Amino acid sequence: MSKLVTIYGGSGFVGRYIVRRLAQNGWRVRVAVRRPNEAMHVKPYGNVGQVEPVFCNIRDDNSVRSVMHGADAVVNCVGTFDAGGKNNFDAVQHEGAERIARIAAEEGVARMVQISAIGADKDGPSRYAQTKALGEEGVLQHMPNAMILRPSVVFGPEDAFFNRFASMASSLPVVPLVGAETRFQPVYVDDVAAAAVMGVEGKASGIYELGGPDVRTFRELMHEMLEVIQRRRVVMNMPFWIARIMAFVLDMVQAATLGLVKNTMITRDQVKSLAVDNVVAEDAKGFADLGIQPMATEAVLPEYLWAYRPSGQYAAIKKSAKNLRT
Repeated sequence: MSKLVTIYGGSGFVGRYIVRRLAQNGWRVRVAVRRPNEAMHVKPYGNVGQVEPVFCNIRDDNSVRSVMHGADAVVNCVGTFDAGGKNNFDAVQHEGAERIARIAAEEGVARMVQISAIGADKDGPSRYAQTKALGEEGVLQHMPNAMILRPSVVFGPEDAFFNRFASMASSLPVVPLVGAETRFQPVYVDDVAAAAVMGVEGKASGIYELGGPDVRTFRELMHEMLEVIQRRRVVMNMPFWIARIMAFVLDMVQAATLGLVKNTMITRDQVKSLAVDNVVAEDAKGFADLGIQPMATEAVLPEYLWAYRPSGQYAAIKKSAKNLRT
């Protein structure tokens, strides 16, 4: 019988790629999510019955345990950018990760992979970074042989990074940035999935920082994106002091409305994160130690950002027709 893996948050951006790779390798996959009916897109990744979305609330021991029973390995992809509410930083990234690891140890699960983030640091400037580090600590306390993956900003067809700014550039003459000179090392989502699979299959363990082949500033990444979508826009840096004021006001509006008006623009915690470079440390283990050659943004962005070009999928045809006329 094929081995079983439970992937918490397996229907999300990174999780779905891990699901696909493990299904292709013959694993039975339980995709543990809060809303199984919204995770049906993962079922075709395997044969009939091979990939199954199941309900799970990672804030509850019994819920976590019920979907883990009989699993040979677990992967935790659950993360959040919400500082408040029931599913806040502490509940999800610290307590949730530690709960999964503790129950995995109690259930005798052989291997665990934890998806964390570059910059995870208990003394970091943002609560996001602090809770990621606390989650790692909790995981290693109960599962000392776990694999911890710390990716930089992750890109791919479903990402919330390049897609967000490309959509903005499609309708606005200016692309505003907070931390335009902050450096990133974008990593392709399927490369992260390939690393996670190695942890699930017992081929690697320990902490790995994952970044693509290129390090660029936020501003440089936006210029690359604009070139791909064939639009000329002004990339404007917003000073941190202005960003802090704006984020404070937006956070207060959300708090005053009890979350009815959601702050989807920028939070105070995100402003703190954007003040710190998001790149692989010089002494960290990474893709090279796993034998994986990461993809560059220039090789992938045109495959999905074409939708934001003025002529969309017909941009190349129109360009060719124009050349013929001349």
